[in-house]
Amino acid sequence: MSTLYRSLLAKLPTTVNTTVRRLTIASLIGQIVLVGTGGAVRLTSSGLGCPTWPKCTTDSLVNTPEMGIHGFIEFGNRTLTFALALVAAAMLISLLGIRKEQPVMFWLSFGLLASIPAQGVIGGITVLSNLNPWVVGFHFLVSATLVIFSMLLVNRAYGRPPESQKPVRSTLRQLSLVAAILVGVTVVLGVMVTGSGPHAGDADAPRNGLEPELITRIHALPVYLLVACTLVLILLCWRRGGGDLLRSATLWLLAVVILQAAVGFVQYFTGLPIVLVGLHMLGAAALLAVGTNLADVALRARRTA
Repeated sequence: MSTLYRSLLAKLPTTVNTTVRRLTIASLIGQIVLVGTGGAVRLTSSGLGCPTWPKCTTDSLVNTPEMGIHGFIEFGNRTLTFALALVAAAMLISLLGIRKEQPVMFWLSFGLLASIPAQGVIGGITVLSNLNPWVVGFHFLVSATLVIFSMLLVNRAYGRPPESQKPVRSTLRQLSLVAAILVGVTVVLGVMVTGSGPHAGDADAPRNGLEPELITRIHALPVYLLVACTLVLILLCWRRGGGDLLRSATLWLLAVVILQAAVGFVQYFTGLPIVLVGLHMLGAAALLAVGTNLADVALRARRTA
């Protein structure tokens, strides 16, 4: 190990300090905002605002005034991806000095940083494929994975160690995992619903060919199951004792899933206005975050004897 490397390593954090915590929060917020800006690209028909990739045009790396608002929105979304890569790189560097003490955080941040350039490439394929709905959906699901990684990092930066938490019964742990799986199924089906709907990102972009009415009804099924599962979790948390962290995580999930379901129903019966569709996409990112938080809290807590 070179002297320069040792010198730089000595200046890095030796614990999960305020800097590391702030970087995890910035990453989580940024990934959720990225979902929102990606939604804005689609909902404003700006998916081909930058008609090529990696440049915005064949001659310019950035958008030009002639491209109008669509070019600005699309290029803004691309720029945010670079900003999040810088945050992820700063987080990874900050964790170098404690990578042995915090291996999970280190590898989560590594995965986050590695996934962001891949996300940019997938975004480029999306543009070059003329906004193929399946590629667009995969692009969103990679963003969903980055939200999950970021939430796990926040939990490990701010969460209490398992030995300080109240033990959790196996039933609560299993139901928490089921709830998180239902969140994932709901989001995946939601992506398919969006791919069948009118907001393609461009007037000439293709749709996935699924029947919107049918796939929407299928999408609603795991939502009903998720609400029921969450209500059972809350009941068991208060009757059998799940600890304050698990109770809080369950309440957060219930609040977000009810709000998300409400927005979903309203947008469906009002003709999919773009403002509500955009809120629904942000809600999907928030739902992934709270679902991940619930499963993580439950699975990391000590088991009951």
